[in-house]
Amino acid sequence: MIQQVRQIGIPVKDVKRATAFYGETLGLQLLFETENMAFFEQNGLRLMLTLPENESFDHPGSVIYFSVEDIEEAYQKIEDKGISFLDQPHLVAKMNETETWMTFFKDTEGNTHALMSEVSV
Repeated sequence: MIQQVRQIGIPVKDVKRATAFYGETLGLQLLFETENMAFFEQNGLRLMLTLPENESFDHPGSVIYFSVEDIEEAYQKIEDKGISFLDQPHLVAKMNETETWMTFFKDTEGNTHALMSEVSV
């Protein structure tokens, strides 16, 4: 059976532009890059940025939820780098003593992603 998610592929149109976004803007650790791909590592999960192999892979990818400790601080830091968010950080769920907060943004390739924070109250 499946033990963990190890890698997520993100289709891109411009590998260099996307690599700068994920590395410089979001601060993910670049493992290596080739002409058509770039790989990032974050706590055991790899993100693979790749030019689509064919037309069937040429579409926006799944939403990736990036966990942050302080969503307001992360929102401000990324916004200061010129990224426009689709909304403000907002409460999406409260489960017992935990609140889940999110805010959504687009990467340079048109993929929608989110910052999320789980806060004990």
